[in-house]
Amino acid sequence: MENLKSMSQRSDNVMRSIGKSWAIDPYLRIFIMIVRVQYLRSIPSLLHPLTKSTPQCVRHCRQYASKVTIPSPTPFVPDVQTFLTLIGRDLNQHAAKIPSWEALFSLTSAELRELGIDPARTRRYLLQCRKKFREGQFGVGGDLQEVVDGVAELRVVEQPVPQDSTTPTRIGTATRAPGTRKIVVNVPPGSTTPKVPLEEAKPVEHMKIVGAYTIKGPHIQPLKGTRGSAATLAVKEGLWEVKRGHKIDGGERRQAEVRAKRRAAERKTTRV
Repeated sequence: MENLKSMSQRSDNVMRSIGKSWAIDPYLRIFIMIVRVQYLRSIPSLLHPLTKSTPQCVRHCRQYASKVTIPSPTPFVPDVQTFLTLIGRDLNQHAAKIPSWEALFSLTSAELRELGIDPARTRRYLLQCRKKFREGQFGVGGDLQEVVDGVAELRVVEQPVPQDSTTPTRIGTATRAPGTRKIVVNVPPGSTTPKVPLEEAKPVEHMKIVGAYTIKGPHIQPLKGTRGSAATLAVKEGLWEVKRGHKIDGGERRQAEVRAKRRAAERKTTRV
């Protein structure tokens, strides 16, 4: 910046010294214009030291990439193929382009583009789903621990409630023993109880009990012969997909125009 100030001062001094001869010699005007152009051309070269921070930016980006947390796979989401299948939008067709689980959660948008994952809205969607998974925001089935070949089994069990609990469960009912509450838990295939003690069992998210013992939740399949008290949840395409909206009568800008033309056409037909 000091160089720029000194250069501008020198330019002003030159202009003052020759200002008196401005109207005398026309060739002097051409000389002044050439001098001004030379000064303007030399300004970007003074700014070159300011652009030497690019390696620092690259180093910062590399350090940031090294600090990115890689979440651990879960029993319901053990690999890249399963993750891309769950989030939908036909992203599982790109599973072969992503070499590992670590690469899935560390590749940038530019690197995903180089791998052939297009268009840009698909990459943005993948990055959004990746961020949610990293933060523990799973879809249905994300908290399941007993999963075999992508299929988990759910059952209704009665869990003892601590005596100091404020839940009114001391009195039994026709469908529940006293001092218990009914929850939906994940059990090993073919088992009726979870591996952990019932007191430590956690209810499965996104599931609820309707009536006495019927499990209700998204994408579950009731098991035959259980009257709805047992069900399975399997990995399938688009299980966690965020559905895209669709435009009605054009986009936000064209909507009024499209509807106005439609009303005009309707009025024209009614007149006939």
